[in-house]
Amino acid sequence: MGKQQNYGIKEIAKRANVSIGTVDRVIHKRKGVSEKTRLKILKIIEELDYQPNVLASRLASKKIYRIGVLVPSASKETDFWNAPINGMKRAAEEIKQYGVEIYYCFFQLHSRDSFLTQIDNLWKKEVHGVILSPLFKEDARQFVADCNKQKLPLVYIDSYLEDQKALSYIGFNLNDSGRQVAQLFDYCLDGKDKILVANISWKIDDFHIEQGFRSYLIDKGSTRPVIKVDIRHTDYAYIKDSLQNLLKDHTDIKGIFVTNSRVNIVAKFMEDIGRKDIFIIGYDMTEENLKYLKNGTIHFLICHKPEFQGYQGIMTLYQYLVLGADVKEMQYMPIDILTNQNYQYYQMSNEL
Repeated sequence: MGKQQNYGIKEIAKRANVSIGTVDRVIHKRKGVSEKTRLKILKIIEELDYQPNVLASRLASKKIYRIGVLVPSASKETDFWNAPINGMKRAAEEIKQYGVEIYYCFFQLHSRDSFLTQIDNLWKKEVHGVILSPLFKEDARQFVADCNKQKLPLVYIDSYLEDQKALSYIGFNLNDSGRQVAQLFDYCLDGKDKILVANISWKIDDFHIEQGFRSYLIDKGSTRPVIKVDIRHTDYAYIKDSLQNLLKDHTDIKGIFVTNSRVNIVAKFMEDIGRKDIFIIGYDMTEENLKYLKNGTIHFLICHKPEFQGYQGIMTLYQYLVLGADVKEMQYMPIDILTNQNYQYYQMSNEL
């Protein structure tokens, strides 16, 4: 019996060289762990004579843990957020038996007022932890500072604030992602072909993606010409006018890198003007992006398992709050490259 008290999930994870979340899935017979890893963990559990008692202790305590989710709602403009929200809901279903409740506070993508309103709604819930997408930077900074003052654990998802620390960040490495795109252009275009980097957003997106893109070219000693455009409106008519003017001024553009999921708007424009000679790379397997990937107008989509980001956000707070586990400060997602040949095999993986 002494061993049962001395050895817990942390020790099992350490000996198996896996995360606590993986051990938890094996113990509670959830999917997402390879057979080899599962058998390895079960062997260690047997060796330590460990008896899982998380559910029993949680039921006995009757304590409720409330997790607040402050992220954009999925919209017609971009359905990217459908994926992480689905991941959160799947995780919530798995852990609801442990007394974990999720409160979703969805704000409108372009509305600062909506963001502030949802912050107020979240505070009313008296949550024990928060998942945040910090799109409105200044307001998000104040919110995170308030969470830190109250010692409220917070997890960033998809993007983060460098000057406001949190329990964890779950998303992609922005710099490395930009470097990967630059490498793809190097493979597919002549070394002197001009590339347009297009940031189509009502806000200033994280510059680290572009920084990574340019750093790859510098490291390679590339003389490739690169121009940058910030398009602050997301309606098609405005973007069309902006791109038409750019192509008139730069007739030698051979590649376009769109730094977010709005790459489908560029693809639509290229089809409308009958241009098939420009190589296009963007982000995220949204419904609209996938349409243009399939027909070859978009050549590559960079994806970072958005559904798993949402799933892991909930599970990170669960592990920290309920299991008392240590969690990684930076949880980077893989940089996946999708083409019209492999997109149909791209699925969320919940195996750690």
